[in-house]
Amino acid sequence: MRPREPRRVLERRRRARARVNLLRQPRSEYAADAGIGSKQVAEVTLPREELDRVWSAEYLERFARTYWRFLSRVSLGLLRVLYTEDSREVVLIARPLVLLRFKAPEYEIDADGGMVKWPIDRGVLVAPNGRGRGYLRLGVRRLPSPDGADEATAVVTSEVVNFYPAIAARVGRWIYNQTQLRIHVIVTHAFLRSLANLDLDESRVGSLSRAALRRSPEASPGRGER
Repeated sequence: MRPREPRRVLERRRRARARVNLLRQPRSEYAADAGIGSKQVAEVTLPREELDRVWSAEYLERFARTYWRFLSRVSLGLLRVLYTEDSREVVLIARPLVLLRFKAPEYEIDADGGMVKWPIDRGVLVAPNGRGRGYLRLGVRRLPSPDGADEATAVVTSEVVNFYPAIAARVGRWIYNQTQLRIHVIVTHAFLRSLANLDLDESRVGSLSRAALRRSPEASPGRGER
C-alpha cells in the first residue's frame, strides 16, 4: 500500500470542520429468501453552533443530494444519477445500462433527526425476484449533549435493507460478498468520512427548503432531494 503523504493528511485535517468516527457493524445479514441487508454507521462530531445551523429539513434534503454527488465523483463520472419526477436511476455512463432504479425518495423528520428512503425498483444489479422490494436508507440522529457544551454529535447511518442482488442469485453469495458488497462498503465509508468537510450539495429543487415550506405549508416532506 502506498504510504500517505503527511502534508496531504495534515491539509485534510486542517480543512475538516468535523470529526468522523466509523462504528464497527455486524457483517451483512441474509434473509431466508436471499434478501440481503448491510449497514454502515458513523458518529460526526462538530461545533454545536454548526450543527444547530444545519439541523433542518432543508439540510436533510441536501445531505441526500450529497450522497448521489459523491457516488458520481468517486466513480470518476462513470456512474451517473438521472432524475425523473418519480425515480432515481444509477446508470453506467448513460442509458440503457441502468444498474439500479429507485422510486422517488420518502422522508421522515422529527425533532431529533430524520431519514430519507429510496425504495428499490429494478435494474441490472437487482435479481428478478427482488424487483419492487427493499430500499436504500440514509439517516441522521442527534445525540443528547450537556447544556453549554461546545460540541455536538450526530449519528449518521447508511443502510441497505432487503436487497436481492442479481450476482448472488446467478453466481453465489460468496462472489457477491467479495465484489459488489465489498465495493459498496468501501464507497459508503468514504462517503461518511467525507462528511468531515460539511460540504453539502444544494438540492436541485429544494422542496424542503424553508421558502418552499412557507409557500406550501401543507406539503408533505415525502418528496425532495432532486
